[in-house]
Amino acid sequence: MKSPFSIDEVHEAASARTGLSDFGETDYLEGLRVLIDSYAREAGLTGLGVASTREIVIGGLIARLKSEAALRDHPQHLDVPIDRPIFLTGLPRTGTTALHRLLSVDPGHQGMEMWLAERPQPRPPRDQWAANPDYREIDDAFAAQREANPDLMGMHYMDADVVEECWRVLQQSMRSIAYECQCHVPSYSEWLRTEDWTPAYRRHRRNLQLIGANDQDRRWVLKNPSHMFALDEIMSVYPDALVIVTHRDPKTVIGSISSLNRQSAIGWSESFSAEQLGAAQLDLWARGLEQFNEARASYSSDQFLDVDYRDFVGDPIGTAAGVYAHFGLDLSDEARSAMEAEVVASRSGDRAPSHTYDLAEFGLTEQQVDDRFAEIGVGV
Repeated sequence: MKSPFSIDEVHEAASARTGLSDFGETDYLEGLRVLIDSYAREAGLTGLGVASTREIVIGGLIARLKSEAALRDHPQHLDVPIDRPIFLTGLPRTGTTALHRLLSVDPGHQGMEMWLAERPQPRPPRDQWAANPDYREIDDAFAAQREANPDLMGMHYMDADVVEECWRVLQQSMRSIAYECQCHVPSYSEWLRTEDWTPAYRRHRRNLQLIGANDQDRRWVLKNPSHMFALDEIMSVYPDALVIVTHRDPKTVIGSISSLNRQSAIGWSESFSAEQLGAAQLDLWARGLEQFNEARASYSSDQFLDVDYRDFVGDPIGTAAGVYAHFGLDLSDEARSAMEAEVVASRSGDRAPSHTYDLAEFGLTEQQVDDRFAEIGVGV
């Protein structure tokens, strides 16, 4: 099948939208070729799917262009320290988003706001964001998405100024499991499975140095379930990283993430059935957790903290306090007050969670999920 779009086309589109042409080193090109080929041969994309995946690819290239331009214009970013960053990971739908956003409201912390992940640059003062054309572009895009797909926001609320997963930075290197969560792209999945993500995390670090150049005294708090697939690479690039691992019943996890991914890519494919999606998600996340646990054994236990979803939901402030105590961090009164306000805000209005799902919708039984995770030594 002919590719739904070409490498030249998406590069030209990204350059046309930004007026920029320097994509930097070419180490991302192999992943881009494999991904586009996989979209063409395996994804069964509809017209909407072609348009949507094309925009995702162009978005990653725009972020790369913006990043290259900003890194060149701000060479002092190389001197920006990143000390003991906090990485939240674990199976998806285990409270990583809520805990990430809770820890990020500490005035001494910084997270990756959505608009800066999409358009990397030194973070300007908050009162200047509304006048920034990059911010307005991303804000308008998410306003349109909320209107077009309101059910998705109840599952995972997103906005331009909300801290978000840093896989969006990894997309600059075309290394992200996000692609296989939304489409059936087994060739890309197999390619990614054997790739060394170290160059992608080196770029990830440079982006953090760039974005945080005006906030050098604030600790980074980062979140991404897919960090499970790259613990060795993370520790190579961030050897003093502090890693929080969240846990929840895998049966709930697989049902929830399958539902979320189906909703996020609804109407994109004629062939990516619910059953195919469920099977792919079960294999992906069981493999990711197994890979993470094997790698974790090589590092100091002092750098890791496990958090149970039930404990976090029952006592979010107490859980946060436990994070600070475990890693020897200071929880100020100001930070605690901000967290208390965040808990209230996260449970009301547009941000209130609303999500129902059933494993059976995705051709899975509870026993299948239990058996698959039992293979890697995980029980409930």
